[in-house]
Amino acid sequence: MATSEELGEFLATVERRAFKQAVFALRDEDNALDVVQDAMLKLAEHYSDRPAQELPPLFTRILQNSIHDFFRRQKVRSTWVTLLSALGGSQESDEDPLETLEAAHGTEAAESAADQAERAQVIGIIEQEVARLPARQRQAFLLRYWEDMDVAETAATMGCSEGSVKTHCSRATHALAQALSARGITL
Repeated sequence: MATSEELGEFLATVERRAFKQAVFALRDEDNALDVVQDAMLKLAEHYSDRPAQELPPLFTRILQNSIHDFFRRQKVRSTWVTLLSALGGSQESDEDPLETLEAAHGTEAAESAADQAERAQVIGIIEQEVARLPARQRQAFLLRYWEDMDVAETAATMGCSEGSVKTHCSRATHALAQALSARGITL
């Protein structure tokens, strides 16, 4: 049985990676934050009695299910919004998109501003290319290389065979390599 300290440590270590994974899937930071928080609460509420070594695969599965649930809810909401918007007039937003941008955070004081800007651009390009991958390829790629799961764990999480995981990962890495090479990035 995991202690509350072990559960807290696990959630602290997985927080950023889970958020990035949700952002890649949902393409919206606010919704991603909500999904990750819900997944963390579900883990704490329903599975805190499990041993600490069972927490990573459980959390990954909960997170994936929460992402799928979000898409299901969005589909239902968009149906109702479409139906209701046909009844009312159109409303335009007065928000300035520049006001919603966040400032980039510097990472190391030893880096020059040019190095920080270049690194931020490369990371942004990589994130864009990962987001462009097909959903299953992106999921397999993130679980294998971001979450550092082995093929069997990834297959169990995705609900597919190990061969499918290998195929998805291979296709994802080749697509990313080609896309990054086409943009002049060599890693």
